[in-house]
Amino acid sequence: MPDESLLTHVDHTGAARMVDVSSKAITVRRATAAGRVVTTPEVIALLRGEGLPKGDAMAVARLAGIMGAKRTPDLIPLCHPIGLHGVELALDLTDTTVEITAVTKTADRTGVEMEALTAVATCGLAMIDMIKAVDPAASIEAVRVLRKEGGKTGDWVRPEDRP
Repeated sequence: MPDESLLTHVDHTGAARMVDVSSKAITVRRATAAGRVVTTPEVIALLRGEGLPKGDAMAVARLAGIMGAKRTPDLIPLCHPIGLHGVELALDLTDTTVEITAVTKTADRTGVEMEALTAVATCGLAMIDMIKAVDPAASIEAVRVLRKEGGKTGDWVRPEDRP
């Protein structure tokens, strides 16, 4: 069993490797990730009123996030292809941000954190593509895992997000 204080995707010589998960039990796993697109009040008003030149930015971004989660092992070189059983994306508008939350679920041998992170990042990128004509300075910030559940290590909650 590898030392969990070491980088698991690097072997004893320093070479990249895909971790062997074949002996791990199949368990239900869930991950929640979040991030935000920072933009202008003008863009938020357009998002609330569906007035963007490219159309329904919220729907496009949500679908892009789901598609991104499904393509995670194609984008992240050492990420295991897993049976992704559910992806939910929530987009909440504030005065100057689109707050993105993704929840991914599986019953597999490894977790779904990377899928949740990819969903948030892809959703944010699609949102920027949809709003860039109005706000070319829009940015994606604070993409992070909030929570993971299941597997050998059990539940984990990001410390600053604990009640």
